[in-house]
Amino acid sequence: MRDMNNTPSEFEEKIIALDRVTRVVKGGRRFRFRATVVIGDGAGKVGVGVGKGGDAPSSIVKAVATAKKSMITFPLKNSTIPHEVKVSSDGAIVFMKPAAPGTGVIAGGTVRAILEVSGVKDILTKSLGSSNKINNAYATIAALKSLQKDEPVKETKK
Repeated sequence: MRDMNNTPSEFEEKIIALDRVTRVVKGGRRFRFRATVVIGDGAGKVGVGVGKGGDAPSSIVKAVATAKKSMITFPLKNSTIPHEVKVSSDGAIVFMKPAAPGTGVIAGGTVRAILEVSGVKDILTKSLGSSNKINNAYATIAALKSLQKDEPVKETKK
């Protein structure tokens, strides 16, 4: 990918959601755009950002900047995660379980996008509760953040 200055970026970017939001005022409707973007280096480093702007490209640039500020690093064991984890964040619950090599990424839209850019190749996941993309993204990041090197953590509440 390329950043604002049109130089190659070291991170892979994926747009999770690009929404047109409306604010109703006296003269009519005011439109803005909200972008949710995930960036990752493919080796256990990932970040999620939300940006708002008057047009779609500016909201995407703001979301990428926010994602770079909020990057986390988590341990990878070969091409999967070290242990299973279940995390609740807001209304979203994300369950992740390591998988055998060759399984692939078994995940829904938001969780899949985050895991693919972070470098996880084999994993089983299930999203429960909320279907909100932003809440699912934050729950996935919380689950990856809670991963330990060797000792398993079964469940974390926020």
